[in-house]
Amino acid sequence: MGVENFITFLLTALIFIVTPGIDTVFVLNKSISQGKKSGIHATLGINTGILVHTVFAALGLSVLLSKSDYAFTAIKYTGFVYLLFLGITKLKSSNKTLKIKECNKPKKQKSDFWSGFLTNTLNPKVALFILAFFPQFINPAQIKNPIPFILLGATFAIIGTLWYIGLTFFASSFTQKINNNPSFNLWLNRLSGVVFILMGISIVLAIN
Repeated sequence: MGVENFITFLLTALIFIVTPGIDTVFVLNKSISQGKKSGIHATLGINTGILVHTVFAALGLSVLLSKSDYAFTAIKYTGFVYLLFLGITKLKSSNKTLKIKECNKPKKQKSDFWSGFLTNTLNPKVALFILAFFPQFINPAQIKNPIPFILLGATFAIIGTLWYIGLTFFASSFTQKINNNPSFNLWLNRLSGVVFILMGISIVLAIN
């Protein structure tokens, strides 16, 4: 179906997803303050946003690449720069601890899906990540085909859904670990930072 190095994609996507960030904070805050249903609704909203970004990226890149033979190389170099930036940012933030608010004020779960959806859909960093990350796992001969993008996006969303639902059901223990164990964040951020930098380097080596 045009997808290459799928196992590597799974492992790298998992590292990116489990590294504490805005989505982790959002899901945990919803789960702890409003209950498991709110956490699940927020999870579904966040990962639906991922699919929206995937569709836009697939259609947009398909149009772009159909008009230029050099666009694929340009996208590869853009991916290298962004992944390098992302890796360095993760390494620099390895000593920062995310704080999760713990409160017990029940609210309606009605808008939690849309809150999660908009949180991801309106985040330009998600779009940049998909544009930089996904093409690295697509056969150059199939890069103009939107299907590989959709497959990778759906896989990424499934991994994210499973992970965040797991966080929802074990919210208390995960929150305590993130808040009280700085080495937990340090380890995850350093690991993800190194992975993204190595991915960026491998992109340049592949191009050259």
